[in-house]
Amino acid sequence: MLIQKLRLQRGWSQEQLAELCALSVRTIQRIENGQPASAESLKSLASVFEIEFSTLLPLTAHAAGEPPVGHPEQAMNPLQFDRNPLMQGVSHEEALALRHVRSVRGFYIHAAQYAVVIPLLALINLMTAPHKLWFFYPAMGWGLGLAFHAFAVFNKSRFFGAEWEKKQVEKILKRPL
Repeated sequence: MLIQKLRLQRGWSQEQLAELCALSVRTIQRIENGQPASAESLKSLASVFEIEFSTLLPLTAHAAGEPPVGHPEQAMNPLQFDRNPLMQGVSHEEALALRHVRSVRGFYIHAAQYAVVIPLLALINLMTAPHKLWFFYPAMGWGLGLAFHAFAVFNKSRFFGAEWEKKQVEKILKRPL
């Protein structure tokens, strides 16, 4: 998270940062996604960002016997963002915003996959068995999954939103609403 924040503050793409650090783009992606980084990679990043190497040392916390960064116990819970070494220097709002942006990106990737695969299935269906249109079944099933994904990402309704969660917590704790 810290690497991504520093990169975005400078307006660099992952490719530009990789070129400046003499690292692969995949290495930059892995580090930004919370996977542990080697000391050499961190030294290279520290020199490019002109920061102390020790600032980036929490990114190798897994070596001390702690769960690796990006481990399900540490990652993705925005309420515990301060325990994740990658979230140091990132406000709670930024962590929530980044989580939302990643979920939107995931939806767009899902939609793009649907937009590519379903027409290919239709083409295969029409070329091999035009009298039986079987591609509608995966299109409808996957389309339903895509609709649920969109609902989960873009849901701004009152149903199952923040207010609903608050009411449910108060109900479980038996506090007056």
